[in-house]
Amino acid sequence: MMTDRQRVLIVDDEPQIRRFLRISLVSQGFEVLEAATGAEGVSRALDEAPDLVLLDLGLPDMDGQTVLDALRSRSSVPVIVVSVRGHEAEKVQALDTGANDYVTKPFGIQELLARVRSLLRHHGTARDDPAALRYRRAGLVIDLGARRVSLDDAPVHLTPKEYAVLERLVRHAGRVVTQTQLLREVWGPTHAHDTHYLRIVVSRLRHKLGDDPQAPYLLQTEAGIGYRLLAEPDPPA
Repeated sequence: MMTDRQRVLIVDDEPQIRRFLRISLVSQGFEVLEAATGAEGVSRALDEAPDLVLLDLGLPDMDGQTVLDALRSRSSVPVIVVSVRGHEAEKVQALDTGANDYVTKPFGIQELLARVRSLLRHHGTARDDPAALRYRRAGLVIDLGARRVSLDDAPVHLTPKEYAVLERLVRHAGRVVTQTQLLREVWGPTHAHDTHYLRIVVSRLRHKLGDDPQAPYLLQTEAGIGYRLLAEPDPPA
């Protein structure tokens, strides 16, 4: 039976976690698919084309990272890792190899649902026309198509590196972009570990865009991992 509801696939071997997530997602209007093993998760993701996958890393038949690798080899479906593993190295590995976001158990369901909605919204818009996106938050406007940034209607002058970092964060709004990814894409592969370059640029961006690192409204730091842009895109015209 066809449905217009967005579908979320939960890949987790704990029945109580699947039940909790299923009830929460259904209450928000989502259709829910479930898988208790990695093999079943890969099969259902490829065969039934969900709009988003919630993936646990501790699966009984294979590591969740293997599931993520299998999905990324054949699909661009958004993936949020939901795992008890909270070590920075594991988060960075998952994000660097294709996860769109990472939530550590235990988690607040409202935060998880907000990340699901944000990722689905951004993924759908970016798929249609990523270059034409315009992002707003408070008095800030970021127009990727025109390569223009303004704050309270006044133009914000950015250096090429500052704009390049901001552009990549805008294109992945709502999700974590790792330090390694930003350094490789903006400075090149030989600078993948030069995190001080990135810290300087992010500090300058915060200053120019009026963002307070102690109470950010725009750029959220994920300590030891990367940065998340909190801005939301304008609705399509």
